[in-house]
Amino acid sequence: MLDLFGDADTRTLAEGYRQAEGRFGAGLLGGEAILRHLDALAGLCAAPPIGLVLGSGFEAAPDLMRAIAERYRVLGAGPDCVARLKDPFAFASLCRQHGVPHPAVTREPVSDRAAWLLKQAGGSGGAHIRAAPGGPAPKGAYFQARVPGRAVSLSFLSDGAAIRVVGVTEQWSAPSPMRPFRYAGALERARHEPPVLAPGLSEAIATGVGRIAAATGLTGLASADCLVNGPDWWLTEINPRPGATLDVLDRRPTPLITQHIAASLGRLPDPEPAPVDAAAAEICYAASGYAPMPPISWPDFVRDRPRPGTTVARHAPLCTLFATGPDSAATRAMLRSRAAELRTLLALTEGHP
Repeated sequence: MLDLFGDADTRTLAEGYRQAEGRFGAGLLGGEAILRHLDALAGLCAAPPIGLVLGSGFEAAPDLMRAIAERYRVLGAGPDCVARLKDPFAFASLCRQHGVPHPAVTREPVSDRAAWLLKQAGGSGGAHIRAAPGGPAPKGAYFQARVPGRAVSLSFLSDGAAIRVVGVTEQWSAPSPMRPFRYAGALERARHEPPVLAPGLSEAIATGVGRIAAATGLTGLASADCLVNGPDWWLTEINPRPGATLDVLDRRPTPLITQHIAASLGRLPDPEPAPVDAAAAEICYAASGYAPMPPISWPDFVRDRPRPGTTVARHAPLCTLFATGPDSAATRAMLRSRAAELRTLLALTEGHP
C-alpha cells in the first residue's frame, strides 16, 4: 500500500506500506519517489504483482500515470482513458457525440458569473469548486454552467465494452467559507425503499454512461456523478477509479476490489443483489488543527484514523464515519449521532493532553 496519509487502520490492514510525498489533489505526487516506493513494495512480494489499483489524486498527474503504466499493469482506467475523461473539453465533446446531457464549459470570461462555477481540471472531492470570478479561467481551470438538481452518483463496472451498474448513491456536501462545494458523504438506500432514480431515468443514465465508457475503453470500477432535477439530468463527470462511495457499496457477496480486478481484465462480473439495509459514510473535517494528533481511542464506526503524532490541518479531512440502518432516515440519524459522539470525544481529548 502506498498513499499520502498512512492512516492507522490502513497500515494495520496493509502487508507492506510506504508513505508517499506530495500534496493531494494538485497533481504533485512525488514523481520519481512514487516509482521508487512502488518498486520497493513490489520487491516485498513473493511473486510479481498482477498490477496496481490507483485511487484518487492521479487525475491531475497524467505523466506520472504513464510512467507507472510503463512499469506495472494498471488495473482500471489507463492514462489515455483518464486523460480523455478528465479533460473538461474532451469530456464535453464526448457527451455531445453520444447524446449525454452535460453542463456547458468554457475558459472565456462569463458575463453572468452567478450562472457559472470555476473548477480545476482533474480536481476531486469538490474542494476545488468555486463561484466564477471575473476574467478568463486561470491556468488549469475552467468554467462550468450551473445546473439545478440533487447530486447522485451511479457506480458501475466496465470491461471496456459494456457496463454493469453496482449501485446508486445520494451525495451531499459540507460547505466551508473557502470551499462551498466540499464533498461530505454518500448514502445507499435500503432495498425496500423507493429507488433514488426512477427506472426510466436510471436506464437513460446507464445507457449514456455506457456509451462513454465504451468510447474511451474504460475498465474497472468507476462512478458517474450526475445532477438530477425531476425528469432532467446532467452528467457532470466520470471518476475512472474506485471512489469515495466504495465503503458504502462494498457490502455485496463479492468484494468490489475483486470485481474491479476482474472487470479490468475483461471479465465483467455477474450482478449481485443489493444489501437489505441502508448504509452511509461521511467525512469528518477537522474543526481545529492538530499538530501533533493526540492518541485517541477511536470508536469502531470511525475509519481513516490519523495516527498519533501526525499533523491534520484545520478544515482537512480528519476521519470517515460509517453507519447502517433499516432505512435512509435511520441511517442519516445514526450518522448525526455518531458525529456528535466524535465531537465530544475530540473535545475531551483536547482538554486533557
